[in-house]
Amino acid sequence: MSIVARVESLKKVYGLPGTAVCVEALRGVDLDFIAGQSVAVCGQSGSGKSTLMNIIGCLDRPTDGRYLLGDIDVSSMSDDDLSDVRGQKIGFVFQNFNLIPALTVLENLEVPLFYQGVSPAQRRARAAAAIELVGLADRGQHRPVELSGGQQQRVAIARALINEPLILLADEPTGNLDTATGEAILAIFDRLHDQGVTILMVTHEPEVAQRCDRIITLRDGRIVSDELRNEPERPPALASAHAHAHG
Repeated sequence: MSIVARVESLKKVYGLPGTAVCVEALRGVDLDFIAGQSVAVCGQSGSGKSTLMNIIGCLDRPTDGRYLLGDIDVSSMSDDDLSDVRGQKIGFVFQNFNLIPALTVLENLEVPLFYQGVSPAQRRARAAAAIELVGLADRGQHRPVELSGGQQQRVAIARALINEPLILLADEPTGNLDTATGEAILAIFDRLHDQGVTILMVTHEPEVAQRCDRIITLRDGRIVSDELRNEPERPPALASAHAHAHG
């Protein structure tokens, strides 16, 4: 059982701009994330779930406590080093897709590899493999505006996987999608999980959380429950659904 990420006594305090008021977003959180596990982080708005996600994703740093990613202590790294770790070890899927409008689908997928100095031929080969994985091989030369929301989210998932990250982070990945399209996206996450990808998903939707191995609930910056579910609930039709369904 290998631990891909661990937070110890994690605290995060924000000062409200222009005031002397401080907000404690996280108040001493301890968690281990196990390789191959799919984890849902739940909680109401203001519970600290996005702050936790941002720290695990190296987009923010804790006020106090430690964060180990693999065997690297990232809590006290410089911004440049954090940026490198983020590019190499973490995959992000955002609610708003965050694709670059001027680039084609394949070019969007190549961007993270470009920053790592991967050769053009290698970049193109890996981008082609990633787009195939999410069932959009025929859309490689399209720009984001020519794709549906569901297709854009598939591209975002492919981009998140392009570096074979230690952990895949998804922030409300179905939040901007209709129900049927959301189901198709969740089926892709199910399949990635079956392939051993470690997934951490922030969601406020109980039915999304129920598909994960583990559900962590935060309230006021503290963990109020950490439920390990041996058998994630998945509708049988979706477990075998092809991610090629058009979304």
